[in-house]
Amino acid sequence: MLQYIAPATGLLFTLENILWINIGVFVGAVFAAIPGLSVILCVILFLPVTYTMTAIPGMMFLLGIYCAGGYGGSVSAILINTPGTPHAAATMLDGHPLSQQGRTKAALKIALYASTFGGIFSALMLLFLGPQVAKVAAQLGTAEYFMVCVFGLTIIAGVSGKSIIRGLVSACLGLLISCVGTDPMTSYDRFTFGIPRLYLGLDLAVCLIGLFALVEILAKAEKKRGDLHMDTRKIKDDGKITPQEYKRMVRPVLMSSIIGVLVGIIPGTGASEASWFSYNTAKNLSKHPEEFGHGSVEGIAAAESANNAVTGATLIPLLTLGIPGDGTVAIMLSALMINGLNPGLSLFTTDGDIMYAIMLGLILVNLFMFLQGKFLTSLFAKVVSIPQEILTPIIVIFCFAGAYSVNENYFDVAVALVFGVLAWVLRKLDLPPVPILLGLVLGRMTETNFRRALLISNGDPSIFVQSIYCKIFLVLIIVAVAAIIRGKLKEQKAAKAAASQ
Repeated sequence: MLQYIAPATGLLFTLENILWINIGVFVGAVFAAIPGLSVILCVILFLPVTYTMTAIPGMMFLLGIYCAGGYGGSVSAILINTPGTPHAAATMLDGHPLSQQGRTKAALKIALYASTFGGIFSALMLLFLGPQVAKVAAQLGTAEYFMVCVFGLTIIAGVSGKSIIRGLVSACLGLLISCVGTDPMTSYDRFTFGIPRLYLGLDLAVCLIGLFALVEILAKAEKKRGDLHMDTRKIKDDGKITPQEYKRMVRPVLMSSIIGVLVGIIPGTGASEASWFSYNTAKNLSKHPEEFGHGSVEGIAAAESANNAVTGATLIPLLTLGIPGDGTVAIMLSALMINGLNPGLSLFTTDGDIMYAIMLGLILVNLFMFLQGKFLTSLFAKVVSIPQEILTPIIVIFCFAGAYSVNENYFDVAVALVFGVLAWVLRKLDLPPVPILLGLVLGRMTETNFRRALLISNGDPSIFVQSIYCKIFLVLIIVAVAAIIRGKLKEQKAAKAAASQ
């Protein structure tokens, strides 16, 4: 490792690389902050720009987009209660309530600080533990992946609000929707109703636009004209975070960064799962769980540090084994291959200086993200002062443009509209939309790995408890369920105590 550090720093610290890092960070933050314009879409649109570059500046530009997108999605989630990216949905639960309390700038600063810490933490893990940890991740089979998914589904109880039953109903609806498309094992059509566009299933980004963005527009349409004006006094906060709040952020930030790295290492998972895992864990371990969902600084810190800790971790299996950790990193793979770099363990011996330059560059990307976020936070906060009569049509335009641009067809616009109406009906029935998102994210992955594992074992369910990794995840599932039950009992006890007073 040491023999590559000196030449790697020489390759990294050039004016060209610094310039492309900052351009990428700015573009990624802006795209992610706009509902419907996801990070993966941004990477796809700007990938051709890297074709004329060498490997390092090209990867620095794409990594700038990737990392800043992790923070940028929280901006719209905090300001207008609409997550710019799927993984910012957890941030929205506490970020927007804190903004409504008159602490918009403080919420944005918490998100920025947590995102920067999580990003740098994952970059260090990539630099020092990448090859070793990737070898362990490569040993996970279908049974282990299924246990990971089951562990993820336990989060549903933690984000179901007051009623676990209503949360489970919403989650089951999300799991049902995830079945739309072709069967992953047999390729038979399921719930397509003869519509060719549904053969490949429903795009998560399109569904998210309807579930969380368009439903807000419908909700605003029900309000009176005078109710659409935002109280501009709420943005006149000084953005200060008290020492006590900093102290409370330390544990969730550290734990969530570790969770984000562990989730990101496993191919096929991503920032959405990491943010929900971390949010649920922080809520269960917090001394103030009643604040979650009402502007908790711990909730914002946990979600944001986790989704940015995923960024470096997803590069671990990519650079060491050639296995992309998620969809966005898979697109970056072509930026490496076009320069004659085929990711794998051999790269660390044949092109070690380039690999270490990229890994060191990830630390630099997060530092520039922090500087840009620090400089632009006050500007982001001013967005809430835009009159709702102007802001609402702009959101609608970006929502429809985002839905169309995912696959460049009008069918996705119709899907977003359908999910917007569905979310509005669910709101009237007091059913939470977040469990639907979890069902959509984890549904197909859970089903595929479950069926493959049973196929391998000839239908023997003991395959799910044979390996040491399966047993570890089983223990984690039991601990998570026990913590959720304990938390619900504490909430009921506190509610009874408050009612008796």
